[in-house]
Amino acid sequence: MRVLFLGDIVGRPGRDIIRNALASFRKKEKIDFAAANAENAAGGSGVTPEIAEELFKHGVDVITSGDHIWKKHEIYDLLESSDRIIRPLNYPRGVPGKGSTVVDAAESGKIAVINLVGRVFMEAVDCPFERVRAELEGLKKKTPVVIVDIHAEATSEKMAMGWYLDGVVSAVIGTHTHVQTADEKILPGGTAFITDCGMTGPHDSVIGRKKEKILTRFITQMPTRFEVATEGLEMQGVIVDIDEKTGKATGIKRVQEKIKS
Repeated sequence: MRVLFLGDIVGRPGRDIIRNALASFRKKEKIDFAAANAENAAGGSGVTPEIAEELFKHGVDVITSGDHIWKKHEIYDLLESSDRIIRPLNYPRGVPGKGSTVVDAAESGKIAVINLVGRVFMEAVDCPFERVRAELEGLKKKTPVVIVDIHAEATSEKMAMGWYLDGVVSAVIGTHTHVQTADEKILPGGTAFITDCGMTGPHDSVIGRKKEKILTRFITQMPTRFEVATEGLEMQGVIVDIDEKTGKATGIKRVQEKIKS
């Protein structure tokens, strides 16, 4: 099974990349299943039902998210009703939506996706390590193929999750920082790992926002409205090859696909 996981989709430029480039990229790379973190797809913060449906239409099979999933209240109903969009598992029980899903990946069988959010330098939530182990007990009975999106700030926390789940899941993929790391690897137990798979959006920017606005904030410390940038479009993520019978990863490579405006 060949899985594509795309880093954080940022604003309209990121959505334009999905609309204009994902279908052909999937065909070229023979992708069986594509997931993407889209918590920044609506104006750079949050996601709406309309945007989620747009992403599904153009080739995203499952949407993961992070701490910005709550920015657009209109997404709450879709989080409850759809198996194709998930929020972090380790929010307190009772919040809208679910933290994992199991879907069909073309003719390659079922695939489970789990979404986690980190706690280091972020808001206080339930322990991601404890919650993911409990969730896996049920998911592994349905499929050996499990992808984990760990949406976290600290490199150490994401690396720790990779080692914690090595040999238990197919891939642990970091998101949130919007900067792709160069440490993709297969861990000893057969789990693919990368600290951060990057950003799908405008890279002539500061993590997707207009440089001038960010510089103003850093230099003056005055409140500044951060606007989504528009130039330097690039689709980033990873492709993970997985043995669907064992759930072990057999390969991982970074995606850095420049898109013409």
